[in-house]
Amino acid sequence: MRLNRATTAAKVGVFAVVLLGVGLLMYRFVNKANGPGNGYVVYALMRDASGLAKRSQVRVAGIPVGTIDNVRLEGDMARIDIRMNPDVVLYDDAAASKVASSLLGEYYIAITPGTEGRRKLKDGDRILIVIESTSTDQLIRQLSDIARDVKQVTSALAASVGTDQGKDDIKSTLSNLAQVTDALNQTVRENRQTIRDILIHVDSITKNGQPEIERILENVRVTTNEVRDLTAKAQEGKPGTEGEVRQIIDKVNRASDSLESALKNIDDVSGRLDRGEGTLGRLSKDEKLINEVEGVTEDIGDFVGGLARVRTIVGLRTDYQFLGNGVKSYVELRLQPSEDKYYLVEVVNDPHGLTTYEQVDVDTTNPNSPPHYREIRTITKDALRFSLQFAQSFGPFTGRWGIKESTGGVGLDLLLFEKRFELRQDLFGFGEVVLPRWRVSLGYEFVNRLWLLGGVDDILSNKRRDYFVGAQLRFDDEDLKRILPFAPKTP
Repeated sequence: MRLNRATTAAKVGVFAVVLLGVGLLMYRFVNKANGPGNGYVVYALMRDASGLAKRSQVRVAGIPVGTIDNVRLEGDMARIDIRMNPDVVLYDDAAASKVASSLLGEYYIAITPGTEGRRKLKDGDRILIVIESTSTDQLIRQLSDIARDVKQVTSALAASVGTDQGKDDIKSTLSNLAQVTDALNQTVRENRQTIRDILIHVDSITKNGQPEIERILENVRVTTNEVRDLTAKAQEGKPGTEGEVRQIIDKVNRASDSLESALKNIDDVSGRLDRGEGTLGRLSKDEKLINEVEGVTEDIGDFVGGLARVRTIVGLRTDYQFLGNGVKSYVELRLQPSEDKYYLVEVVNDPHGLTTYEQVDVDTTNPNSPPHYREIRTITKDALRFSLQFAQSFGPFTGRWGIKESTGGVGLDLLLFEKRFELRQDLFGFGEVVLPRWRVSLGYEFVNRLWLLGGVDDILSNKRRDYFVGAQLRFDDEDLKRILPFAPKTP
């Protein structure tokens, strides 16, 4: 019994000794891995040292090369003392950053050694370049801000798109986009053969012109070689070349004589100008005449410069009126001397014609009618209507006044989105009818120079109100601007 107890006690003692030895070996291994006392120490200053502790690893390219000796406060910054292995060299452009090693908030120091060849860091030196990492709190705050912005956007979308009006607008927009896409596809299909023919013609011209260009280059090369050979023969004194060289020299001499004669004539002319003889001489000497010529030149320059600045914008427009089942056509010319004003001349073919009202006094002997009464007659003529208006811009708004479709009228336009969207309002027909005509139209330039239009005409009248859609081709005509100064003028 006592022997068994002694054996058990001996086993416990041996196990305790082995466990103590293993612990000692583990401590020595860990202590050795942490690098006790060897290497050199550098430090870095960081704004946030959370997650860093003594004995935390320091890595270069993910490989442990040192440990953190100490973490303490220096001013308002965290000072990190780093013990580097003696075989790892850092340079003065080395960089340090705090990197997360796991999702549990553990960090280590990652170091970029710097550029080889620069000054090496010694014991006690500072790592000047520190790359601050984003903390978890900062990420949470940023995510909170993003979530708040997303909530505002979704609220705005719900307020605009979520309504019945928003759904109808989106449906209408998609329908219009589908129609425009179909029209573009149809245009491409219709012009596919034309484009193919153009490319074939260009390729044919290139192929046919290449031999001609090669022949021209060959002729230039041959001529150059002949001139070079002729010059070489003349220098060597070979027979047969003296005559050719003599002809060339004679031509040069004749050209020199002609040049000398021309210079003599120029000298005579300049002498007469200097003495004030002749028309040009008087012009160069008479100050009064010079001032008059300068004044005329300035006036001509102002006139030509003004013409160069004037834009001549031509508009060809056609509208279809739904209720009247008719087509209304416009030919428009804008003379625009500057960006903020223009003059509008317009010819309109209205299916309703030109309506006027007149009062007629009637004398009659009919016993069933008064002997004297007044009739108001409405006269509609199949005639064109004309517009002549002056327009002035104030920011995105443009006001117009003058004659609109053969009656007095005013207008107000709104231009947006780099002048590609246009809202036009016209109020005219004063005296023509009891209520003036109020027309509102929307225009959008969906393709360069081509506008889509739509709106309501004669809004104030229940009987004459009509709805229309149309298209307009609007472009600058430089040829028209050039012929305007030469247009015939009435005496």
